[in-house]
Amino acid sequence: MPIEILMPALSPTMEEGTLAKWLVSEGDTIQSGDLIAEIETDKATMEFEAVDEGIIGKLVIAEGSEGVPVNSVIAILLEDGEELADISTAAAPAPKAARAKEEAAPVEATAPAAPVKSGDRVFASPLARRIAAQNGIDLATISGTGPRGRIVKADVEGKPATKQAPVAAKAPAAPAATGMADDDLTKIYADREYEVVELNGMRKTIAARLTEAKQTVPHFYLRRSIQIDALLAFRSQINKQLESRGAKLSVNDFIIKACALALQSVPKANAVWANNKVFLLKPSDVAVAVAVEDGLFTPVIKDSDSKSMTQISAQMKDMATRAREGKLAPSEYMGGSFAISNLGMFGIENFDAVINPPHGAILAVGAGTKKPVVNADGELDVATVMSVTLSVDHRVIDGALGAELLNAIVSNLENPIGMLV
Repeated sequence: MPIEILMPALSPTMEEGTLAKWLVSEGDTIQSGDLIAEIETDKATMEFEAVDEGIIGKLVIAEGSEGVPVNSVIAILLEDGEELADISTAAAPAPKAARAKEEAAPVEATAPAAPVKSGDRVFASPLARRIAAQNGIDLATISGTGPRGRIVKADVEGKPATKQAPVAAKAPAAPAATGMADDDLTKIYADREYEVVELNGMRKTIAARLTEAKQTVPHFYLRRSIQIDALLAFRSQINKQLESRGAKLSVNDFIIKACALALQSVPKANAVWANNKVFLLKPSDVAVAVAVEDGLFTPVIKDSDSKSMTQISAQMKDMATRAREGKLAPSEYMGGSFAISNLGMFGIENFDAVINPPHGAILAVGAGTKKPVVNADGELDVATVMSVTLSVDHRVIDGALGAELLNAIVSNLENPIGMLV
């Protein structure tokens, strides 16, 4: 029977995507493993491989279609001996606005789609299913005359409708508050010149996830100032030795290593919230925020506690480059227990970062600036001081534990040689 090709879930959090481009046409013969489409998720554009072999009978969803729900039919594949006439002319999923209107309207009594059960599954061609749905026919009451007892078009034509009990109308759920309505804003700015920028998938996801994070994650903040002159001198010395190898360490590389080692020395803080449970991770998987056009990625440097500084540096450069090109796989930017957001290169001295669930904490890193300090001898001196803020999920990490973690990070950065021992 024809095989339905469904919109894939290319990441655990993906609910819908954009069918950016078809790489096949109707009538093409494909094999398992062939690339058939490019799917744009909330984070990247990824290639979609065929699982089965056969002939592309119908492309149900047009390329460029946005908001295609995961597991909805995007194409139909014919097996040997099957014909195009046996394929349903199913329409693409309705746009979001249309779907919302349908959900809000009273529900009328309609015949349900043919049931699919394990053990006594009803086998029917897509065309037969469509005719049955349009005419109120229960396919479970019909004996099929097609191959292997499949119900075909001739079996349902002329059959009387099956009586169904009326379906009670349900009141639609109250919509979540999302700010001022478009119409209100249009009136407010009626006499001002502006441009409307539609959100892409990434910006929609960022808006939804960070709104959820601020509303549901009980943040608290711990702040420290770090003197990094020793770090800068040590980095300069190492980079001179690495010149012949074409490698160069950044301050951010040291910060990643410092956080990774701190998570090992304070293992109870290497944790994520898991719906009334806490997962304590063994390795230090540190996510690092990378700015890209219209959004950001947080590629994860896994096992960063056991990697050398040059390995961390090379992997971070590679992942940052591929993040900006939209070529990271979901497994490369999901997970981790801890994140780093560094805006120091933009001259920002301090800020508070929003936790990206399920992470237990995120470190906001500001720029290093020359400031007057009192040295160990009690004398006034000048030092390069970097301000950091640790945003902590109070469900996972209490104040004292968060302070212990931040102190370990500061100690590592102020004594950088110790990180390489």
